[in-house]
Amino acid sequence: MKNFIGSLFFLQVFSSAWSQKIFSTQYDHQAQLKVFVVQYEHQADLKVFKVEYEHQAQENKGLWHFVKYDHQANKKVYLVDYEHQANLKIFFVQYQHQAGWREKSKMHLMY
Repeated sequence: MKNFIGSLFFLQVFSSAWSQKIFSTQYDHQAQLKVFVVQYEHQADLKVFKVEYEHQAQENKGLWHFVKYDHQANKKVYLVDYEHQANLKIFFVQYQHQAGWREKSKMHLMY
């Protein structure tokens, strides 16, 4: 029984580390990460595609699912007004296959 509970705990922690369920906070002090949305793709660290369903937001590949409540999120972000305030610069793409990291040195921010 202990092994079963331990396995469930491990799976929950592991799946949360790879998931991209995002909550956009109202205030910067509530967020784990400050994000700036750039105008052009080449300016971004990460190209993001918004997926409709939670199960589509897997791994750290820029497939984000925005959740309604902060307790559902794996990462809480605050959208800043100026680029210099951000830890991560993103660009929203139109198609899922366009999503991904441009600046791999910042991948750790989404774990």
